Amino acid sequence: MQPRANPAISTVLVDDEAPALDELAFLLRAFPEIDVVGSARNGPEAVQVIEDLSPDLVFLDVQMPGLDGLGVINRLKSDKAPLPAFVLCTAYEQYALEAFRLEALDYLLKPVEKDRLAQTVERARRVLVEPEPSSAPQPATQAVRNKLLVRSSGRNLIVDSSDLIYATIEDGLITVVTTSCEGHSNYKTIEELQSNLDPASFWRVHRSYLVNINRIREVIPWFKSSYQIRMDDRNTTEIPVSRVQTKRLRELLKL
Repeated sequence: MQPRANPAISTVLVDDEAPALDELAFLLRAFPEIDVVGSARNGPEAVQVIEDLSPDLVFLDVQMPGLDGLGVINRLKSDKAPLPAFVLCTAYEQYALEAFRLEALDYLLKPVEKDRLAQTVERARRVLVEPEPSSAPQPATQAVRNKLLVRSSGRNLIVDSSDLIYATIEDGLITVVTTSCEGHSNYKTIEELQSNLDPASFWRVHRSYLVNINRIREVIPWFKSSYQIRMDDRNTTEIPVSRVQTKRLRELLKL
């Protein structure tokens, strides 16, 4: 097997219909950046496989008997499991609004077409596989902000960006934790927040987490050769490192 040019996106496929599962697996073979590491045929099995494998990406059938796709996501949230990116797959358009409410990466209608799947894979690549920060000087149009606004207890606090320990997003709301306070950001996405910060210091370790490299206190070996990082905040928060970013963690800290 030839080495992959880019970090592989570990992927799980979930569908209760074997032909649909096999067809999607077949189509994904055309995309070398996708590494299918597991599959599941029902909701409870999907929850178990996702928690065991911690994939970067899940293609998730919406309609399944018992526990449907939306139920799988809610179960993972209730278990406090690190959430992968989800692509919801269904034959019905009415689930699109719910998909975007759950911040799904994409929404595919069955039968899945290869050209449309290519768009989804490209979106996954942009979100999950980020280029290494460049050591070259940043263009003047990409000015780094030194101050951040944090909304906390009805107040608009201004903090130094270097004091940001980590940021996380859930249900479209970004929570920021700094050395002096915790609150919410006025940015709408993690990507937007990250683009205004120093790329040499801030790293997207997981699709839902942005961390200050200088505020990492400890690296914790996790299962399946992955890691969590413990941050230097008052709660010593543990944050998962996605499999795509594990290689960079090893290089960064010489693990």
